[in-house]
Amino acid sequence: MRSPRPVPASDLAQLLLGLETEFEVPAPFDEATLAAAEAAVANLVLPAEDATGIPFFTIDPEGATDLDQAMYLEKTGDGYIVNYAIADVPAFVELGGALDQVARDRGQTYYLPHRKITLHPPLISEDQGSLLPGQIRPAFHWKISLDQQGALGAVELKRVRIKSRAQLDYATAQQQLDGGSKDEQLALLAEIGALRIEQERLRGGASLNLPDQEIEPDGDGYRLVSRVPLPLEDHNAQISLLTGIAAARLMLDSGVGILRTMPQPEEQSLQEFRAQTQLLGQPWDEGISYGQYLHALDVSDPKQLVIMHRAASLFRGADYHVVNGQPEAEMIQAALAAPYAHTTAPLRRLVDRFVLLTCHLLTTGESIPDELKSALEQLPSLMRESSAAANRVNRASLDLMEAYGLQSRVGEQFHAIILQEQGNGQGKASEGQLQLVDLPVTASFTGTAEPGSLATVKLLHADPQRRRISFEIVAQNS
Repeated sequence: MRSPRPVPASDLAQLLLGLETEFEVPAPFDEATLAAAEAAVANLVLPAEDATGIPFFTIDPEGATDLDQAMYLEKTGDGYIVNYAIADVPAFVELGGALDQVARDRGQTYYLPHRKITLHPPLISEDQGSLLPGQIRPAFHWKISLDQQGALGAVELKRVRIKSRAQLDYATAQQQLDGGSKDEQLALLAEIGALRIEQERLRGGASLNLPDQEIEPDGDGYRLVSRVPLPLEDHNAQISLLTGIAAARLMLDSGVGILRTMPQPEEQSLQEFRAQTQLLGQPWDEGISYGQYLHALDVSDPKQLVIMHRAASLFRGADYHVVNGQPEAEMIQAALAAPYAHTTAPLRRLVDRFVLLTCHLLTTGESIPDELKSALEQLPSLMRESSAAANRVNRASLDLMEAYGLQSRVGEQFHAIILQEQGNGQGKASEGQLQLVDLPVTASFTGTAEPGSLATVKLLHADPQRRRISFEIVAQNS
């Protein structure tokens, strides 16, 4: 773990700018790259196939401009059809061209509190390539059939032109649905999403439903918030996962492509986790799968929240692997209990563009060019590097915001949930970890307290420049 260097600034804006230098985030696009984006837009040839008659809609966080996905859902006598349109970034970014090289260097979009550092020039990522409402755009159209239980059926993929009819945001859409809205598309999204969650449970997979710690603009500054995803967010995520599972199946069956993988936890780790669930009063019965157990947890209960945090630590080692004749069991994304590929965010993540290109060539029966095969081989290392870089600066941003927000409250007492007790591992002591009850802050502590318990803690120090906060246990409440 990199030790943060002291930043000679007290102003939050300067501290945030200091993160860009310290973590060497990508620089602004140069004039040649911006000119290449303008040329790509000017020379764009829309696909011949017209799907503008399909009333697609997008659903994203409020204010989003880089819209990768649009959908239109249908209920049939045999089940459902998911029409899922993904932004056709390859239509703008030529394989092996200047924009391709810049994107490979970046790997993904970086989200900082004060600004977004995009994978592609904004002319593409937030304008001409984005599936904005009322605009004709090139897209990959996935037509995915599901049976009445939501199980995956036939899959079609074409390059088309579309026109989204509406841009929805999660909060407003959820309010409308909860308020009895007759919007058929929102009702179908909730219906299909719930079926796909059940399919995930039956497979033994589990999408962890942990609260998100996020940084939001607040007037002239920013604030930390902790938020459990809305049901529609989970349902929308299931549509994306469905498409990634369909893409993985297509590539595995054809013996070419790249998958997002995650190994199964070691048996010893599972047994230790099972023992912890017993100690925390919510034992994992051997008669149900790991995924079924996690789906039944209630994270509003402190002890069950701790279990969910422990479950998140079980699944490590997410990676990318090129399909090269491996047994399917080696290509599983263990948390989903299925093969899976990153497919649905090509405006924001490098690998998705190549997955879309590969899948489309496979469905049309065309051969995979050597240039694409070579790119697939390079992608795992490129994505590892960019993901590690993005995660470092994201974590530093959260640490900074926590310390900045608490610097005036040193000496105050707070209520906290103990996530992890102090301990020893690999020859050195590990700090305890807690989560404040009334503020979206996780931090280390000194003292003795049991995981899952509620405690009163005192803030010992909060240093924005070093991005460090720590507490001590004053009393254990339960």
